[in-house]
Amino acid sequence: METNKASVEYRPHPNLKKQLNKKTILGSASIYTILIVYFIIIAYPLFWMVVNSFKTTEEIYANSWALPQAWLFSNYVHAWNTGISAYFLNSLIITVSTCLLTVFLSALGAYGLSRFEFKGKNILLIICMGGMMLSPQVSLVPLYKLIQLLGIHDTYLALILPYVAYRIPITLILIRAAFLEVPKDLEESAFLDGCNTWRILTKIFIPMNLPILLTAIVLTAYFTWNEFMFALIFVDSESLKTIPAGLMQFRDALQTNWGVLLAGLMISALPIIILFLFMQKYFVRGLSSGSLKG
Repeated sequence: METNKASVEYRPHPNLKKQLNKKTILGSASIYTILIVYFIIIAYPLFWMVVNSFKTTEEIYANSWALPQAWLFSNYVHAWNTGISAYFLNSLIITVSTCLLTVFLSALGAYGLSRFEFKGKNILLIICMGGMMLSPQVSLVPLYKLIQLLGIHDTYLALILPYVAYRIPITLILIRAAFLEVPKDLEESAFLDGCNTWRILTKIFIPMNLPILLTAIVLTAYFTWNEFMFALIFVDSESLKTIPAGLMQFRDALQTNWGVLLAGLMISALPIIILFLFMQKYFVRGLSSGSLKG
């Protein structure tokens, strides 16, 4: 009697299923263990800073690992009134201005490099990539002289313009990679409907690539908010200092009041933490955008 081979259904051996399940469980457990350990390593210093920001200096020296006996929220009020408020406002102005200028100019450059053909296009792209390898420390002296010649030393522009210049290369490359994924048929249809280049950029390319633009904003804000060297050298006035440079003066003014100083550090760290938490979904999507073309 003949059997229909096509109708024979393959059934894996029960032991094989158990082995596969064990490998899957072990693999997942090892990955989660690594992630948990990594999270503890990253989060614990932040937790230590939060706890000690509510203590007095004597409590910190006595036992910095214990919880505070009395939670001193007044440390944050003292830190804010002592000078953090002015530094915070300066950092906010410079960071917002830098992010807007960097993303706007990078989007214009990325659109031109991804959609237009012209002589020297590849050279411009190579120059942008070369800008990613230029260290700020190398150009510190000529940049300082240039700022002096322009007459913008000890102003907001002394920080905004160098920050924008150093962030444009990486931001432009990221946005260009995302713009390359936009179908050309969509662009051609918009041209046939009467849209000009500016409307195509603002109505099609920017809305379709919003995650990568928000990712660029997060990366630029992180760099600008925490930058220390330029903020220390290009600005002399106490009223214009940003948080990283101002905290040095803040430490001397507090005379080693470490509880208030840690409260000031927490105030300076909160905006970037909050920004990343709100932008996390777009940040991940933005990093994966443009990964197929470049």
